[in-house]
Amino acid sequence: MSRYHEIYKSWQRDPESFWADAASDIHWHKPFDKVFDDKAGLYGRWFVGGECNTAYNCLDRHVVGGRGNETALIYDSPVTGTKRSFTFSELLHEVETFAAVLADKGVSKGERVVIYMPMVPETLIAMLATARLGAIHSMVFGGFAANELAARIDDAKPKVVVSASCGVEPGRIVNYKPLLDAAIKIAANKPELCIVLQRQMAQASLVKGRDYDWAELVAEAKSAGRKEACVPVEATAPLYVLYTSGTTGQPKGVVRDNGGHMVALKWSMAGMPRCSSAHMMVSGSARSPARNSVRRLERSYFRMKFPCGSSLLMARSAVGAVKSAATLCSETTRQKAPASGVPTGFPS
Repeated sequence: MSRYHEIYKSWQRDPESFWADAASDIHWHKPFDKVFDDKAGLYGRWFVGGECNTAYNCLDRHVVGGRGNETALIYDSPVTGTKRSFTFSELLHEVETFAAVLADKGVSKGERVVIYMPMVPETLIAMLATARLGAIHSMVFGGFAANELAARIDDAKPKVVVSASCGVEPGRIVNYKPLLDAAIKIAANKPELCIVLQRQMAQASLVKGRDYDWAELVAEAKSAGRKEACVPVEATAPLYVLYTSGTTGQPKGVVRDNGGHMVALKWSMAGMPRCSSAHMMVSGSARSPARNSVRRLERSYFRMKFPCGSSLLMARSAVGAVKSAATLCSETTRQKAPASGVPTGFPS
């Protein structure tokens, strides 16, 4: 039986206590001073003064809590007929290793990383590895046209682009690398380097001095025993940038922060039927599991003021002038702008 009315009334009675209680499910490297500061930024800021790390909350805390041997990620692609699974310990090993790869290539706290990937486990590994460093990732729909990718590269100004040689859709293989090469040629702000996951369906040519093979870099890091620890960041610091479609003009970067995003996501996942908030699943379908999950969640919950949903901000200034997401991320890190966003999905 639905507990919606009970939960909604609980939030109405004392919104800050409600979200403070929800925040207790998150690991904080430093406790927050205030649940919601309505005088900070343009629309207020959540969990001000707190420090956390999204990758730690997704992986490390479960391994530390004795769940290392439990399944954390299931990859099941009906398109390629591939099934893989990772325990929390195995996934943590992959993430901290790829974080070391990124760190060795100059990625650090506050840097942007564009991820132009299909729906494969390495996509999640790249996202969490970026978050582990306190850096900011921006997912771009795999197979997007070169000019669309270029627009997002120009706006985000990433140090690194992580991509794959191809994506697989029903009845066809989409070669990503030629699209990435064309996008970089178009973009005014060139990334320093690209890391490419070579897939057996289509191998890509690498540009010497700019492109690196994912498998080779990871193998070198594992051989050297390289791992990267989590970097605590402000709860209000950006976690990721997600761009609007751009169908009505220039794509706008939506920035979501670490603290509010985690608290709202953890709370909402716990409200979904048959879904453990500690487990993740990547589907090989072009339909986003996040989209499907949201449909299962009682939509009425969204009447409530969410830590991330209420501070939604496109990359615009208070006077309406469009700002780049890179500029907005810098401002957000300096505690001058709110942050929020929405999830998306990708091909296999």
